[in-house]
Amino acid sequence: MAKRKPTARVKTGLRGAPVDSFNAMKHYFHVDVEKKERGEALKTYIKSNYSKKDAALIFQNPDYAFTMHSHFSAVAYWITLKLDVDDQVEKYREGLTEYIKELIEKGKEISERNDVPENVIRFNPHDRLNSKLNATIFEDLYKLEEEWRTDDEATFDMYSSFKNHVLPTSAVSIVLPFIEELMIDYQDAYDKKDDQIVEGYSHLTRKQIKHRLDQYKKMIDDLNRLKVIVKTTRKPRAKKPKAIDKQIARLQYKREDNEFKLASVNPVKIIGASRLYMFNTKTRALTELVSESVNGFEISGTSIKNFNPDLSRSVKLRKPDEFLKIVLGKTQRNISSEWSKLTTKTTAANGRVNADTILLKVF
Repeated sequence: MAKRKPTARVKTGLRGAPVDSFNAMKHYFHVDVEKKERGEALKTYIKSNYSKKDAALIFQNPDYAFTMHSHFSAVAYWITLKLDVDDQVEKYREGLTEYIKELIEKGKEISERNDVPENVIRFNPHDRLNSKLNATIFEDLYKLEEEWRTDDEATFDMYSSFKNHVLPTSAVSIVLPFIEELMIDYQDAYDKKDDQIVEGYSHLTRKQIKHRLDQYKKMIDDLNRLKVIVKTTRKPRAKKPKAIDKQIARLQYKREDNEFKLASVNPVKIIGASRLYMFNTKTRALTELVSESVNGFEISGTSIKNFNPDLSRSVKLRKPDEFLKIVLGKTQRNISSEWSKLTTKTTAANGRVNADTILLKVF
């Protein structure tokens, strides 16, 4: 039975960067890679090649310093992927080195300007939120109390006020107990539970107390509704594919084998691909992995991920030299046809790669 052909997919962003030609990668970074990803590629290079002290100074620079020169991001990514460095790449690397020296000097200047005297008070996020609430919601509530002195029917829309002031959901946990405490006093006065509170609110009629009590109850309902709405509308965080350089960092494979006269393809080419042939020079096992994932293969540690176990397979070769020629020189259909003629048993593939594994061919 013919195997189902995986759906073709278009690789974009850093995953789609060409790795066979530096000029092609340089053009791709200039035209097809978004600024944010260009910046990430350059920052990853800096973290791997500079000390923590220098990196801290470099990262003092504004974001545009890492995104405005696409050719520097391209050469940084090329080197991070450990691709071949010829005279052209070396020339660009020298330019990148000089540029980073400039960023270090600028970083020192920015760091000196940003040194804060000891008597300057810093506000943490919680303090800033409280300050904003005091200037918005709490101020609105105090105004409402003032309005009630002249207008018994004055109302307040907590939901709209939250939206108008663009307050975060975390503010609900601060405002809610404040409203609940105010409501308790009015409730005790209305129910006549506490003589002191009843006396304190004796200037109000039961109707006035009931109106204010109802307003606070509506505010509490609005606050609870805000919490629920945020939970139901919050977008789930999309899983971001791991950067290519981080995926291949721990991969152990055999770069070249003299006995079988084989060399591995660059593991960068595996990521996002749909079919991979591997050969273990110690066990003489040939493995074919097939991916139907939209993202193609991914690499985690020393294993290939996102392959379909039903379509993938492994077989021990009795005459490796003959069959490996077919794998290297023929199409998928030809390889599959010749595979069916093998007399040794085909077994399940596990996707693991070790120091004896040649990364033979990628489609």
